[in-house]
Amino acid sequence: MEQQAVQIEDAQPKTGPSLTFFCGKMGAGKSTHAKRLAQEKNAVLLSEDECLAAFYPDQIHSIADYLKYSALIKPFIKSHVQRILGAGTQVVMDFPANTAAQRRWFLALCREVGCDSELVYLNLTDEQCLAQIAKRRIEQPQRAQFDTEAMFYQISQYFEPPSAEEGLRIITC
Repeated sequence: MEQQAVQIEDAQPKTGPSLTFFCGKMGAGKSTHAKRLAQEKNAVLLSEDECLAAFYPDQIHSIADYLKYSALIKPFIKSHVQRILGAGTQVVMDFPANTAAQRRWFLALCREVGCDSELVYLNLTDEQCLAQIAKRRIEQPQRAQFDTEAMFYQISQYFEPPSAEEGLRIITC
């Protein structure tokens, strides 16, 4: 994927550790992109799906469950990521930054430890996302219950594209 910088808060990124996080509708490829980028940057990769599965196995059956358990792990994740960044290590987080409130959480996390950050915005059409979701249902049948067109539209109603006013360094793909 070709990357294009849309808005950059600082012309010169800070040197030292940085945090990369992602914005994109369901099926946009955030997890795939996060894995590839973590390898390229030799960064620690943290996945919300993996954390939730480890901390709360078989307990997420609805959007309400997801919201509840995601909120419960946030304090631990924040302090853990801040310690990793404080040790000088790059971090890639496969956690959604799909609303302005979620992006403020990431930005606050970075500002508290004084590290650089970048938001990778995967700007795909609904049709592209739905095609990737259909493909994922075949490749990962265990996800078929949640990877549906109805779930896509239900979750997409909360999606907020990032804006320059948020003060983020944004890379659009």
